[in-house]
Amino acid sequence: MTDDLVTWASQLAYDNLVGMSRRWQHVQGVAQHAQQAVGIVDDFSLLLAAAWLHDIGYAPSIRRTGFHPVDGAEFLQRQGAPVRLCALVANHSCARIEARNRDIEIDWPDEQSVIRDALWWADITTTPTGETTDVRSRIAEVCERYGPDHVVSRSVTEAAPELIEAAERTEKLLQANGVTSSDIHA
Repeated sequence: MTDDLVTWASQLAYDNLVGMSRRWQHVQGVAQHAQQAVGIVDDFSLLLAAAWLHDIGYAPSIRRTGFHPVDGAEFLQRQGAPVRLCALVANHSCARIEARNRDIEIDWPDEQSVIRDALWWADITTTPTGETTDVRSRIAEVCERYGPDHVVSRSVTEAAPELIEAAERTEKLLQANGVTSSDIHA
């Protein structure tokens, strides 16, 4: 792994996701969105690396369980990624609820930190095509796309209060750090 975690992560994401047009657009949008959090997290490089890699488990060559947070974290672990990065990917956007609903174990702890919230916020406020949206609209979009009976819809509905709280905590920190509301939702 190169010394520059963000460069390594963005290249790994590109190598594995560029052929998946909408997924790649989403990941690029999440990474761009996460850049707003530069002044609020303890390890900005780690946040950006997690933003680039949060959906890497969707890549067909990486899929094992079919649950992308776990598949991605396991892949990253095999690549020698830092444990904290693997944990952020494994637990992104309240993955523990969908993991439970799929009867899949997540072997990494959810750190429940500002950086974790910022990753969830960047993911849950970025559309499938990489544009910025608000958390409630994104939750509604996911549910509409998958339909009411799908495990993803049921899980995101159950996770909605936690996702909304993480997004609101992050936006408050961003605003306290001088990022305007119009910048957050631009």
